Amino acid sequence: MKEKKSSDETYRYKDFLHDLGQFYEKDKGKHAVDSSTRGRSGEEAVLKVGGNVREIRERKGLSLRDISQRTGLAVELLSEIEEGTVAPPLGTIIKLAKALEMKTGYFISGTEELPYTIMRKDNRKLISRYNAKESDKYGYEFYSLAPYKKNRHMEPFIVTLEPSDIEELTAHDGQEFIYVLEGTMEVRLADETHLLEPGDAIYYDSTVPHLVKCHGSTTTKILAVLHAE
Repeated sequence: MKEKKSSDETYRYKDFLHDLGQFYEKDKGKHAVDSSTRGRSGEEAVLKVGGNVREIRERKGLSLRDISQRTGLAVELLSEIEEGTVAPPLGTIIKLAKALEMKTGYFISGTEELPYTIMRKDNRKLISRYNAKESDKYGYEFYSLAPYKKNRHMEPFIVTLEPSDIEELTAHDGQEFIYVLEGTMEVRLADETHLLEPGDAIYYDSTVPHLVKCHGSTTTKILAVLHAE
């Protein structure tokens, strides 16, 4: 039997969209945002997810224990998320959003005020998957294609999957659509395993235990769209 992992280790190896961790910090505007005004191409900017969680929780007059009872997450883990020492996976963000009666998108990109966004190909911001404590990469990096859209119901990404030893399946509310652009992608859905090549696509319920990873030793690039209310 494997040793019980720490709360940090338990939440670091999830599926390719499951660990958004820390994300964009956006500027406010009255209309649309054109990413060409957002700085250098490839520049990494982060949003403190835990800060948003704490702000909403305190605004609603809820304690960490209240949120723990609503989500099933340990008080200690919730505290680490709010302090920014643990980068919460997307499944955890979805649980927190439901517990706090907020849209999931709020915790990904902050206040949502804009009717549409334009993401120029030369100005997409690279967001690398990493652990808040160690800043190391674990199997993928991705670009968000629509981080600032108001009331969005989908989260689209261009994801580069790197070879890794990740084996843990996970499940959370929502649905996911994936289209393979380059390389070979391995997807596990419960007891089934499928290999997808460029031009192949898959759409599944995220409630099914799943794992998406690069197959073999060659990197894989995919278009991934998450739908989570």
